[in-house]
Amino acid sequence: MGSPIKTDLAGAGVRPPWRLLLLGLVLMVIGVAVAARVERSGGVELQDVRFNADDGTVLSGLLYVPKTATPATPAPAILAVHGYINTRETQSAFAIEFARRGYVVLALDQRGHGYSGGAATTKGFGGPEGLAYLRSLAMVDPDQIGLEGHSMGGWTVLAAAAAMPDGYRSMVLEGSSVGAPFARDGTTAWPRNLAVVFSRYDEFAPLMWGVRRGADIGDSAKLRATFGTGQPVMIGKVYGDIAAGTARVLYSPPVTHPGDHISTVAVGHAADWFARTLRGGRPLSASDQVWWWKEGATGVALIGVFVFLLGTFGVLLALPPFAALRGAPVESSDPADLRWWSLLGLTSLVPPITFFLINFTNPPLLPVSAAFPQQITSWLMIWALGNAGLALVLGAILGGRPAEARKPWGLAALLAVATAAIVYGAVAVAGLALVDFRFWVVALKPLSASQALAALAYLPAFTLFTCVSFRGLTGLLRSCSPRSQYGVAIGGLALGFFVLTGGQYLYLFATGGLPAFTQALTLIVAIQFVPVLAALAVLAVYAWRRTDSYLPGALLAGLMATWYMVAGTATHFAG
Repeated sequence: MGSPIKTDLAGAGVRPPWRLLLLGLVLMVIGVAVAARVERSGGVELQDVRFNADDGTVLSGLLYVPKTATPATPAPAILAVHGYINTRETQSAFAIEFARRGYVVLALDQRGHGYSGGAATTKGFGGPEGLAYLRSLAMVDPDQIGLEGHSMGGWTVLAAAAAMPDGYRSMVLEGSSVGAPFARDGTTAWPRNLAVVFSRYDEFAPLMWGVRRGADIGDSAKLRATFGTGQPVMIGKVYGDIAAGTARVLYSPPVTHPGDHISTVAVGHAADWFARTLRGGRPLSASDQVWWWKEGATGVALIGVFVFLLGTFGVLLALPPFAALRGAPVESSDPADLRWWSLLGLTSLVPPITFFLINFTNPPLLPVSAAFPQQITSWLMIWALGNAGLALVLGAILGGRPAEARKPWGLAALLAVATAAIVYGAVAVAGLALVDFRFWVVALKPLSASQALAALAYLPAFTLFTCVSFRGLTGLLRSCSPRSQYGVAIGGLALGFFVLTGGQYLYLFATGGLPAFTQALTLIVAIQFVPVLAALAVLAVYAWRRTDSYLPGALLAGLMATWYMVAGTATHFAG
């Protein structure tokens, strides 16, 4: 005890920081290159499109155009829409496979999501305008159009179908439903040629179809009315007639609601239904899929971003202007006693417990406004401020010894901003290839102009949270051996979320339904907190070991966390 902790700064440790920076850069380049190639499989052209809605709102989408689709040879087309607090890229598995099969695909950003303007959940979510735009393209056969939407994206395409009942031929609802709360009731004739892909462990079964478990969807009264049967709906059986537009079929992949996005079964069912209901596509087996190469590649690129972030921080810190920030922490002689374990346990458990008390479907205590336009981000801001206050109170009661800032605030802020700016620039450059940094529901992408303004408003609260969290965490780390510090930090920030989220999913897989004490949306949002908080824990230790201060890492974490949350959720106030 009491010996200096070795740092990894150039000239003071084993691994020069520029190697970490280069490793991150290589991972990003490889990931982006592979993902871009997969997205364009078979000669598909990928375009970033913007178009105006009737009210002047600018909507955004990714347009996949197969090489066989030309004005001289119009091709069938599909409008593919993501769910709530996702973006157009979330549907890439479906879009890639549809485009490989010869369909022109518009992967739409719903209103208030991604790069689309307007407020979320308004004006049919942007579905009617998306369908109208798709039908206007010269390379599209307007008589052979399919609609596919996941979750709220299903309500988006249902709004399009209601607005243009003769503007499409068939539909796939992925983890979505007809009827309340956001769509018209289904009948045996509307919507046309409907496939319902509703997963066995879908968290939203009670909301969507009025049954406790996704496995019970066949018994849903709303589904039976739509399928025109008084008996439980049978999985895989086609009801009605495709030629008449009254066909219905139910599929039940063995995954969760967000699991549809990474399920070859769910993607295959959708591709198969459009092959049966639309003419002009390229015949491929439902199992012939390549999208997962893109998903893996963008996952590698996402890891590369984080490695690049650490490397950039280390390289900048080694430069002369930031010399005053450098330092190596010294281990404490205090043992890891009962007080230490109590503080670590509270650090790990209090935030997820308070998190699961939030119902993200209700308006936050702070109404959305021009300053704070995102409902979920506003909830998270309130949660972050509350937990920062709790941490300070509990630390004072238990007599904890939080770390000191030790370093100049202005210089620490400059290092954090410079690091974040370089990483942001790298992500923005990669975005020119129309590739985002993503794995499943965890994604990092450049901000729109309106999101950037919102991020400035949310930044102080999230930065306060990271400062308080890192202050308490690094105070505990002084009693740990260097080899255990990263593990202790990850346990302190992410373990509680892992246990409470994982426990609820174990219950779901065992019983088919969720525990009564949580909301489905809250649980799905919590999935992201496990890897995000684990990454912040690594950043906390990495920065502290090189500066002997929680401050530079905490300020950088505040910037990164705010960017991540604001870019990846929905805007509910649009003026």
